[in-house]
Amino acid sequence: MLTLFHAPWSRSSRLVWLLEEIGQPYEIVYCDILRMDGTGGRDPRNPHPDGKVPALLHDDVLVTESAAIALYLGDLFPRAGLGAPVGSPERGAWLTWLTWTVGELEPAFWARISGATDSDAQARARFDAVLARLTEALARGPWLMGQRFTAVDVMVGSALAWAREFLPADAMLDAYLDRVLDRPANALATAKDGPPPALAQVA
Repeated sequence: MLTLFHAPWSRSSRLVWLLEEIGQPYEIVYCDILRMDGTGGRDPRNPHPDGKVPALLHDDVLVTESAAIALYLGDLFPRAGLGAPVGSPERGAWLTWLTWTVGELEPAFWARISGATDSDAQARARFDAVLARLTEALARGPWLMGQRFTAVDVMVGSALAWAREFLPADAMLDAYLDRVLDRPANALATAKDGPPPALAQVA
């Protein structure tokens, strides 16, 4: 049994999306987390050692961190076609994109959102390099792995969605974002995500 410990409108939302893409049965346990604005708190139901999300429980196996869960699920359900099997020619690129998303793209996007790219030349260079690599891959597109949609597109597409308003105008990025967000699995995941934190607190 797959159980996702999930906080609405958080980084675990992309794992709801990925599970919908896979199409196998799973359960969501909605959890509270400590939010950046100081609201919320650690949920005793959540098995994540840091009290964060996402956390995936597969029978008795616990997997945390988005990239690790995406890798785990891609390998667990190869027929879904969202991963790259060990030994395949695509494996290296797929693993690289997964870890690049959390190690380079997300920090660069956050530097842009926080304003660090305005005052820190190194942060600006990192941000520019991330955009260049992303647009270069999409020029060969339509997906980051070429002609095949994978878990990488869930990871990158979700990050791009929350950061888009802070990024430069780019028709290629907009077209890619439209493609990923238009997927039926994303609509199903959005319906299951839950209300924004402020509304959840009122309820």
